[in-house]
Amino acid sequence: MPNNKRAAGEGSKITYRPREGRWYARLSFGFKNGKRLRKSFYGATVAEVREKILKARSDHASGLPVLVKRQTLAQFLEQWLREVVKSTCRPRTYESYELTVRLHIVPMLGKIRPEKLMPQQVQTLLNRKAREGNLSPRSVAYIRGVLRHALNQALEWGMVVRNVAALSRPPRIPHREIRPLDAQQARQFLDAAKGKRHEALYTVALSLGMRRGEILGLRWNDLNLERGTLLVNQSLQRVAGKLTAAEPKTERSRRTLTLPVSVVSALRAHRTRQLAERLQAGPEWQEHGLVFSTRIGTPIEPRNLLRDFERILKLAEVPRVRFHDLRHSAASLLLSQGVPLRLIQEILGHSSIAMTADLYSHIAPNLMAEAAEKMESILGG
Repeated sequence: MPNNKRAAGEGSKITYRPREGRWYARLSFGFKNGKRLRKSFYGATVAEVREKILKARSDHASGLPVLVKRQTLAQFLEQWLREVVKSTCRPRTYESYELTVRLHIVPMLGKIRPEKLMPQQVQTLLNRKAREGNLSPRSVAYIRGVLRHALNQALEWGMVVRNVAALSRPPRIPHREIRPLDAQQARQFLDAAKGKRHEALYTVALSLGMRRGEILGLRWNDLNLERGTLLVNQSLQRVAGKLTAAEPKTERSRRTLTLPVSVVSALRAHRTRQLAERLQAGPEWQEHGLVFSTRIGTPIEPRNLLRDFERILKLAEVPRVRFHDLRHSAASLLLSQGVPLRLIQEILGHSSIAMTADLYSHIAPNLMAEAAEKMESILGG
């Protein structure tokens, strides 16, 4: 039944639309160029519409964007990138989202208004991208993820009544088998790196499980070698073709780690080596405060590090793995030594323990066998 009562500041009365099965109201935001600006709000209940109206009034009073005109999806996505993503996400995330929107979403769906977008249209986009064969299933799923993230914002702004991207089906992503180095292979790798310029870098990677960007962005100010602690406080990323320091990946990624004695020793030796390089470079040295730098103090180019890493793998005569697999190796070695999963989550900086458990579930059978043997030794006589 219609509800003719209005709370203060609501705008038009909230009415029920039987054909649509939802409640509706309109709110005026004054005039622009002689034309009244209005916005419509919809909801499953009166309370939901009222909440959206009050939020819109609050946002408008605070100077936040309130969409009062009909937009195409392309126009909405442009505004979302500019006013939401750019101010709340890391530069590399913004760059990735903008590229995905511009190359993959807008060409097929950009002319459709957000409230008119249907799940079938999103599914058609995903299916076409998968058939073209230029993108991996993970990349196609990423397109869906970006659109879903954007439409969640549209939902909060009252532009749409449902997130149609969430109703589409992502492609099946093949499970990528993690290939960590075992204890013997890890020792061989570090032995091969001994005395080499990046010995300390590889020791940190294998012992602490830090991400490559976190290692390359590490500063001497983030280290306390007397106490044996390391603060993960920034990450080195490539943004617009330039290596740039950025915030850690997530809030959980900002963490303090305790250093094993061998890591402290490696870092002390590395600092001595770096001071010698600084003296040799003379006026060419560019101070960035980085723990791991080039011979003139500038950030290390990740591709150069990868070439050196592959050379060390070959010297060590261990399986060819990715640099990121050193992170997996650290976690696997900790798990095999009985370190609790919760602690490993904190060390790696994972956003949830579910992520940690899912990544390293392949180790669970061995751990369960060990647990069974321990219980047998206790109760089996």
